[in-house]
Amino acid sequence: MFFNRIISTIFFLQLFVLMSSCNSDENSSQNPPQNSIDVVSTYGGSKNDGAQSITYTNDGGYAILGYTQSNDGDITDKPQEGYDYWVLKFDSSNTLQWSKTYGGSADDRGNKITQTQDGGYAILGYTYSNDQDITINSGLQDYWLAKLDATGNISWQESFGYAGLDNGISFTQTDDNGYLLVGALDVTASGGAGNTRTHNSQHAGGDYWAIKLDSSGSIQWSKYYGGSFTDTPYDVVQTEDNGYIIVGSSDSNDVDVSNNKGEYDFWVIKISETGELLWEKTYGGTQIDEARSIAATNDGNFIIVGDTRSNDLDISQNFGGADVWVIKTSPLGELIWEKSFGGSSFDVSRSIKTTQDNGFLISGQSRSSEGDLTNNQGQNDAWVFKINSQGSLIWQKSFGGSNVDYALDAIELNDNSVISVGESESNDGDIIENKGFNDVLLIKINE
Repeated sequence: MFFNRIISTIFFLQLFVLMSSCNSDENSSQNPPQNSIDVVSTYGGSKNDGAQSITYTNDGGYAILGYTQSNDGDITDKPQEGYDYWVLKFDSSNTLQWSKTYGGSADDRGNKITQTQDGGYAILGYTYSNDQDITINSGLQDYWLAKLDATGNISWQESFGYAGLDNGISFTQTDDNGYLLVGALDVTASGGAGNTRTHNSQHAGGDYWAIKLDSSGSIQWSKYYGGSFTDTPYDVVQTEDNGYIIVGSSDSNDVDVSNNKGEYDFWVIKISETGELLWEKTYGGTQIDEARSIAATNDGNFIIVGDTRSNDLDISQNFGGADVWVIKTSPLGELIWEKSFGGSSFDVSRSIKTTQDNGFLISGQSRSSEGDLTNNQGQNDAWVFKINSQGSLIWQKSFGGSNVDYALDAIELNDNSVISVGESESNDGDIIENKGFNDVLLIKINE
């Protein structure tokens, strides 16, 4: 009898452990674990400073591009205040190796950095200057691209633009060691200049402007795409056939843009190696939807991320005021699947990057504290999350303080840690120190 009681007790204990394990697994899938924060740092001076882009480097470290208005604090090479590009290079141990600023006496701000195939860097943004590092300015605001060596010295630089506001937003180094730049062209101010393709229809406002450069920065071709209203590109990838897919937003419904679904849409175009428009697609609903970033998948397709305020047409679900919206498309632009992420308030994304296990890191900001989010420190928090190849949420983390904090880009390092960069106005919560009005925000997350 005693022996039977022991057997029964063991059986019920095993059953309890098994049921607890099942419940634990179920809860884990519904509530992805929060990652521990190893490092939260701010960099800057007494004015406005921020980070826009990060690139992995071949020594296992990373480099950050942003802007700085300061000439004190962590900024040591500027003679006066004013906005300049700012590059910070870190090693694999998150130690700052060097920091340099670039620009002229007017307003110059960097948008995108990548390490080039020769171990140096290319940095793109816009400039209002025509002195110091910038030799030519054709109007109010021009694209400005600078090629740096491995230690941050300028090897060459070029500006591109006309009389209006022309902003270099993103680029990719091409397979021939050249560059494909994309940004916004003020077509009205340029009077139609900037287009080497034949187009009989008139454009107006702002258009996608693609500029193909050779390895030394000389223009090979320059073409713009869009309609009569506002068309703004935010990212570009090169495709296997040496063409390009450019993503952004459009509220046009004429010239190159067809099938506008309501206000701004994701507008995705495929161009050939020489810039001919091969196809264009719009995705979205009847409200504002803007694509911000694109990445190639390991199965030959593409993932595009942005934000949506819609809850109809292509968008199957909306959690609040604005959601992060992710779509997967074929090389021909066919919609494979779409998913929304967020909470009941405003949640948006700014970049998507691949991970070593074929997942994706998405960076943005959130005002929500429920839904896919678990907390909010106040106003906008920086938000970084990971999805797998099917779009399922693996983990998410928001961080910030009582003021406005953004995550604008993120990468995965060799050790599977995640480095996210952005901007912060806080000096509480997760943010230990604020050095001025706005600081560069750097966070390291362990998976």
